[in-house]
Amino acid sequence: MLSMTNVARIYRTDLVQTYALRDLTLTVAEGDFMAVVGPSGSGKTTFLNVAGLLETYDEGSFLLDGEDVATLNDNQRSKLRNEKIGFIFQGFNLIPDLNVFDNVDVPLRYRGFNAPERKERIETQLARVGLAGRAKHLPAQLSGGQQQRVAIARALVGEPRFLLADEPSGNLDSQTASGVMDLLQELHGSGTTIIMVTHDHDLAARAQSIVHLQDGCVVNGAQS
Repeated sequence: MLSMTNVARIYRTDLVQTYALRDLTLTVAEGDFMAVVGPSGSGKTTFLNVAGLLETYDEGSFLLDGEDVATLNDNQRSKLRNEKIGFIFQGFNLIPDLNVFDNVDVPLRYRGFNAPERKERIETQLARVGLAGRAKHLPAQLSGGQQQRVAIARALVGEPRFLLADEPSGNLDSQTASGVMDLLQELHGSGTTIIMVTHDHDLAARAQSIVHLQDGCVVNGAQS
């Protein structure tokens, strides 16, 4: 479970402090599929970065699977992130000089899995996203939808508890975006907890719950 209470994220300069998140309170239960929506500048991506332990927060409390994130040092945060969180980015973030297999392999190498286990995990996830026959292709040889599926396989290969998706359909046409959403719903059906930031209300409506952010906080009575 992921639980934030009165979380604030503040960016400061010499003269100004800006709240990217302010008094944000929400809970993501295990097995939930939550869509986070809101206008540009509402704090969606900052929320996702804090939830994914990519950014710290300045006020409030944040528990991830019962652990108080504020008590963790950098190494502990990195370990928790690598073990429990998978990321899907709008821009795919694939390494252009590595083929599909090696792109999916990257997080497993960081975690020190041996070669046979890495191979088994990679092949399993590529088959899961329908790309078993594309393992030796470079990203440039794939369509946008296929690249996003590689990114999903990379996010899943470490068997994370939480899958965080930042505008996963943002660079895709509507038909391809719908296919990616089908895959996310399938993953949710198999038990994966998903938090998805999106500007597309039609896609958000396919999630299990929706949170609306504005000016860095939850609005309209929180979750729907």
